[in-house]
Amino acid sequence: MKRLLLSALALCLAAGLAAQPPAYDLVITNGRIVDGTAASWYRADIGLRGDTIVRVAPSIDPGPGRVIDAAGKVVAPGFIDIHTHARRGIFEVPTAENYVRQGVTTLIEGPDGGSPVPLGPFLAKLSALKMSVNLGSFIGQGSIRSAVIGDGDRKATVEEIQKMQALVEQGMRDGAFGLSTGLFYVPGSFTPTDEIVELARTAARFGGMHKSHQREESSKVLESVGETIAIGERGGLPTQVTHHKIIGKANWGRSAETLQLIDEARARGVDVTSDQYPYTASSTSVASALVPAWALEGGRPEMMTRLKDPAIRARIRAETITAIRDARGGGDPKNVRFASCGFDPSLSGKTLADLTTRRGLPPTIENAADTTLWLVEQGGCQGIFHAMSDDDVQRILRHPTTMIGSDGEVPIFGRSNPHPRSYGTFARVLGLYVREKKTITLEEAVRKMTSFPAARLRIQDRGILRPGMKADIVVFDPATVRDLATFDKPHQYAEGFSHVIANGQVIYENGAMTAARPGAVLYGPGRKSERR
Repeated sequence: MKRLLLSALALCLAAGLAAQPPAYDLVITNGRIVDGTAASWYRADIGLRGDTIVRVAPSIDPGPGRVIDAAGKVVAPGFIDIHTHARRGIFEVPTAENYVRQGVTTLIEGPDGGSPVPLGPFLAKLSALKMSVNLGSFIGQGSIRSAVIGDGDRKATVEEIQKMQALVEQGMRDGAFGLSTGLFYVPGSFTPTDEIVELARTAARFGGMHKSHQREESSKVLESVGETIAIGERGGLPTQVTHHKIIGKANWGRSAETLQLIDEARARGVDVTSDQYPYTASSTSVASALVPAWALEGGRPEMMTRLKDPAIRARIRAETITAIRDARGGGDPKNVRFASCGFDPSLSGKTLADLTTRRGLPPTIENAADTTLWLVEQGGCQGIFHAMSDDDVQRILRHPTTMIGSDGEVPIFGRSNPHPRSYGTFARVLGLYVREKKTITLEEAVRKMTSFPAARLRIQDRGILRPGMKADIVVFDPATVRDLATFDKPHQYAEGFSHVIANGQVIYENGAMTAARPGAVLYGPGRKSERR
């Protein structure tokens, strides 16, 4: 009888053990762990169960779970891109392969003052999309202002400010991570600082942050950094200089002064930071870059009316000459390249000098200004503008308050001539500025791509390799990681990444995307319901 009881007990125990799930679904072994905190790397295994990291230890027995051998490679948290225009393309390419192949697992949308208003329907549409990556959004001040008072150059009334505050509140409750401003763009460029502060205070009530495409990044860059700091200081919320840069040869070197302003503000208690992409060229519309904002007031119909008036056209031309000579034109029409032109796709990849010559004119700055006005009359183009210095790029990158953000989009592979930052930003930092130029260390670069933006956004469960955190993980070879995308040939994927994991599922391996689509919508601190 005793033997029967023992046998029955053994069978029950065996059945119970058999019914238990495996300890790990996936174990990554033999890797050099760069955990996202900037601590020195160490060797360890990482065990995953479901969408979560459950163990980090010197050695883990994987049992029946899958194993990824990361010998000779770095294992890091999935990269968080705090500044993207991902809604340009995410619904056409929900795998976001250009980002995944450079280790990015989270994209943050709604920068530069532009976002859907209201934000809720957009996030709901994203929730229904089977994505490979995670995606969240800011609410855009420019879009809110346009919705309430249009694109005119005037102050808002008290009632209009209250309406805009209500839209900010709605955006924060819908899940925005904060308020973005694009003070370089219409209608943000027409907004007084005081008005922005009122909206920033609303975002602050819900735990949001502020980030700004500043009013000016060339001759008035110091004043613009000062304004970004003031919005945070007076609005009572964290504030960020987004895609921190110095434009125009006459201004090169002034990053030392902008960074000093940040240091001084932080010393008095202002929570100010910045983000950056590692290129010496920017990208925006040709009209926004080279035509004065006052000429764009009221939208295209009013702009066209102004261009038909000889006296006003002459004023616009004069300011466009200045923009080509001293600001985003980089002093030469060859420095302006067309990324995409809806009215003439054949112009993609051509320069402003090329188009001026095609029109039968010598490619002088003055003739290029005439070509620019003709171009915007035809419908305009997205442009790429070579007007920055690598010394400034490296100085800003080294600063401890700078994180990485691509300012890119989700391109359709092979279409148009986008800025290579959409394909190469994170790999370029690791390959060029860590391995080759040794501008920053590997550990610091990973911090700028992971825990730093996560903390800035108040995302508490991503950005660090630690038990209990979501399993967003990248595996790459630090000796071979590099960006291949160039301004001439931008549609080239980064190299050096062997595996990318989002929410515990492998989304990239063996040089190809998998069928897994585990991406989730991430919500900011003001959302009342639970984060997905």
